[in-house]
Amino acid sequence: MAVKDETDRAGRLREQRHSLPDSPGVYVFKDEKGKVLYVGKAKSIRKRVAGHFSKPGTRGAADMVALIVEIEFVVTQTEAEALLAEQNFIKRLRPRFNIRLRDDKSYPYIGISLDEDYPRIYFTRERHRRNRAYFGPFSSAKRVRETLDLLGKVFQYRTCEGREPGRQSGSPCLDYFIKRCQAPCVGYVSKEEYRANVDTIIAFLSGRYRQIERELDEGMKLAAADQEFEVAAQLRNRLKAVRSLLERQRITNEAVGTLDAIAVAAEETDANAQVFQVRDGVLADRQSFYLENAAARDESEVLEEFVLQYYASALSIPPQVIVARDTVRTGVLEEALSERRGSPVEVRPAERGDKRRIFELAERNARLALDQDRLRSERRRTRRIEALDGLQRSLGMPQIPMRIECFDISNLGETHTVASMVVFEGGAPKKADYRRFRIREAAQDDFAAMGEVLSRRMSQFRAQKELSPHEKEFDASFAALPALIVIDGGKGQLSSGLAELQDFRALGTVVISLAKQLEEVFVPGRPAPLLLPHESAPLQLLQRVRDEAHRFAIEHHRTRRDRAMTGSVLDDLPGVGTTRKRLILKHFGTPERFLAASREELEAVPGLPGKVARDIHAHVHKTG
Repeated sequence: MAVKDETDRAGRLREQRHSLPDSPGVYVFKDEKGKVLYVGKAKSIRKRVAGHFSKPGTRGAADMVALIVEIEFVVTQTEAEALLAEQNFIKRLRPRFNIRLRDDKSYPYIGISLDEDYPRIYFTRERHRRNRAYFGPFSSAKRVRETLDLLGKVFQYRTCEGREPGRQSGSPCLDYFIKRCQAPCVGYVSKEEYRANVDTIIAFLSGRYRQIERELDEGMKLAAADQEFEVAAQLRNRLKAVRSLLERQRITNEAVGTLDAIAVAAEETDANAQVFQVRDGVLADRQSFYLENAAARDESEVLEEFVLQYYASALSIPPQVIVARDTVRTGVLEEALSERRGSPVEVRPAERGDKRRIFELAERNARLALDQDRLRSERRRTRRIEALDGLQRSLGMPQIPMRIECFDISNLGETHTVASMVVFEGGAPKKADYRRFRIREAAQDDFAAMGEVLSRRMSQFRAQKELSPHEKEFDASFAALPALIVIDGGKGQLSSGLAELQDFRALGTVVISLAKQLEEVFVPGRPAPLLLPHESAPLQLLQRVRDEAHRFAIEHHRTRRDRAMTGSVLDDLPGVGTTRKRLILKHFGTPERFLAASREELEAVPGLPGKVARDIHAHVHKTG
């Protein structure tokens, strides 16, 4: 049967490949569940897809081809258009075999509140608010804070919160007296002067260092000629600070100008990209990105995908991007980046001189970062194996507990009792297999609640055995057989669980509980608890699993409780959705004032139809 299915799949794929167009565009590989595996772009979709099937190359690429069931495509006018469309697909669909940043952390930015009369310059991780300028992303939060500190010393901007500067006392704060703020709150600087200072900060953050240097020098000389010696001294000090900074960060001469040097190092499924941002010959920032390379693609392909992903979220694109010599499609990259920038972008290798030296520095850093990351990963893997091996010996298990499941109960009062199931595989969290439960019956009895959730876990396991992995209802987490089940609690919780897990135990699953107070491990059939040394790797692994289950349960409990607490009388009103609810609250201010409103007052709410207002009034007074 499996051979017939495989033959049918190959036949369908052959038909789809023959129907692909010989034109530029984007193609999408999907698996049997319709999940996107890979998004690619090509000058000729038909030829590029044929290349995937004729010579997969790496083991990762072969694994991908084995999963393909369906091929979809979108035709574009040019190859550059295909590049941009591909990035939109990758961002939206997050395919498994495309190059991706290893984590989704939000990078830090510097924000400038241009929508305020006296703009603030502040640290932020968001960049979606209108009428605000954002600079970054920066390589670390420390780098942002260092930059803000420097800007405060040199350009003196306000750090007070709120749209208006100042505080209730009406006197300048300490920042003014230590030369960190010009005190706009008490009128020591006009709005125009303050805004001009902010414009200088924007120029500085944009990398226009030479322009700032010239403007400060000219302003100083002009102030001295007008015998405004205090202003001239202030500008002189700023000029000295800027020049001192530029000299410390200068890695080349001014002639190099503004560019990004991007280098990639790849090894098997890991990769690292380094971006050296050079502005007016000054190294403005260095960023390091760890990448997932599931298909084990070569460095040229990794670079191409990374460049487009990076500049899709970057706030600015420089006029020149330096890449490796073996980068194949520099012309297509130039076209795509130029379109995004709105002016020409040159993408090319550097053959000699300072630019070549900068690129080699980025290349060396990429290799070092990848080696260090792989070394750290190997150490973590070794520690996990040692912890699992020690746990096997301590509990007398017949095999290493590769899959560990832990259950915890979270409640507060009589409502919203929930349970969590977290999974560790190979000593590391497997978050895709985490599950949450709402306790249906014995909400106030922790022992009974634990029995209920373990009973449901056991029932799910039996139900999954009746299903095929291809069926929609199949759940891989519930279908898996754990080697070890950890129950958060003491002897009582363990007893509640053992009765419900007989089928698991018959299949070789070991069930234990871990009590918080003295970190005692309770094992069935053993009257005294097992006390593992506090610094031992096996106990630390159990604690990590238990703490993760506790965190996950509390998070679920909080969500349910907050949802219940934020429910309001407006939720069940006829004809009222999110927008109309907002209109009503904005008009009346509080739910109490709304409840006291007459029919005429409801009909006077802007944007609320008269019939809906009358229905609301009837509903409120009917229900009291």
